[in-house]
Amino acid sequence: MSFHEATSHFYEDLKVGMRETYLKTVLDSDVIGFAQISGDHNPIHLSEHFAAKTRFGGRIAHGLYTASLISAVLGMRLPGPGAVYLSQTLKFRAPVRIGDVIAVSVEVAELIEKGSRVRLACEAHVDATIVLEGEAMVMVPRRADMPGALAGD
Repeated sequence: MSFHEATSHFYEDLKVGMRETYLKTVLDSDVIGFAQISGDHNPIHLSEHFAAKTRFGGRIAHGLYTASLISAVLGMRLPGPGAVYLSQTLKFRAPVRIGDVIAVSVEVAELIEKGSRVRLACEAHVDATIVLEGEAMVMVPRRADMPGALAGD
């Protein structure tokens, strides 16, 4: 199954320690597209000439581009379609450059019965370097909320 094929989990299916990882190569077109969508045209992301003079020595991807990949995992794989994003904390640890392969992982850290809430630990790595970490809180449907639906649909 490819990453783009969704896997849905109901609250009852989740266990602490469940984990999903998404690998994404950062393309120049991703950075340009994210600038267009977000309106963030900071030259550190778009101008090699400008970025070469910064402490990074070259262009870097938007931090929220990297963070948006967490949303991809939450919305498509763990917990998957039907999950509602409630909150997210982010700590940016290192730059992400065009051409880097980002490994974004989410892991179920806590199940909260009241409101079918799930706390997930989130990390992004480039090779052995943690580039981003944080926590997400999502609300996940229960089977009783979606009669006739099957997990994995």
